[in-house]
Amino acid sequence: MARRRFFVDEIRGDRAVLRGPGARHLCQVLRVQPGQLYEVSDAARVCLGRVVTAAPSEVVFAIEQELPAGPTLPDVTVLAAIFKFDRYEWMLEKATELGAACLLPVMAARTEAGLARAATKRVERWRRLVHEAAQQSRRLRPPEVLDPLPLDRALASEWGQPRWILDESLAGFHEGELGAAPAGGERPVLLTGPEGGFTDAERTLAQRHGFTPVSVSPLILRAETAVLAALAVVLYRHTALEPN
Repeated sequence: MARRRFFVDEIRGDRAVLRGPGARHLCQVLRVQPGQLYEVSDAARVCLGRVVTAAPSEVVFAIEQELPAGPTLPDVTVLAAIFKFDRYEWMLEKATELGAACLLPVMAARTEAGLARAATKRVERWRRLVHEAAQQSRRLRPPEVLDPLPLDRALASEWGQPRWILDESLAGFHEGELGAAPAGGERPVLLTGPEGGFTDAERTLAQRHGFTPVSVSPLILRAETAVLAALAVVLYRHTALEPN
C-alpha cells in the first residue's frame, strides 16, 4: 500500500514541519506515532520523512531520502462555469486527480444567480478540497483555485495557449487540435460551460479572445463530465509522447 503524502510549507535540510489541518488529521484521525514514515512535498520536491514529534498543532519529520517527483503534467488551466455545488465540487476533486494546474470558477449567463452569489464564500472550502485530492492522488503540488470571476473578466485575463471552449452545439466529435501532438511550452486553457451551455453571445466573445470551439463526444455531456473528458484528452496527448 502506498504511503500517505502530505504537503508542507518547506523542506529545509533534514527537517520538514506539517501544521494546520494536515497535522490535526495525522494526529487525531491517523493516530500518528513517532517513527512512522510518510511522504512530504513542498511543491518542489518529494521526500520520505520519519515522524520525530507529533502534536495536533505541528508534526515534525526527519528527512530520510528524496523521492522521484513523479511525471511532468501539462500546465492546464480550467475556466469552469459554476453549476450545482455538489456536482461542481466533485468535478474539482476529479479535475485535481486528472492533473489540472489551475481552476477558475466562472459566472456565465446561465449560472444560477444564487450559486453565483454564494460562490465566493465557497472558495476556501474548494481550496481545501483540491488540497486533499492532490495529496490522495500523490501530486507534487495542489492546483491553484482562483477567486470566481464573471465570464467577460475571465476571458479578458492573461492566459496561455492553446485555448479551447467546449461547445456542445458542434455536431459529433470535433476534438480538433485538442487531441493533436502538443507543441513545446504549451499552457493549455479549457473553457467549460454551465448547465444549459453557453449562450451564442458568450461563444462569440470567447472566440474573439482566441478560444477555439471543440467537442469531446458525439453525445451531450453533463457539465462535470465534459470537463473531465476534455482533461483526459489533454493529459493523454501529453503523456502519450513521454519517453518510457
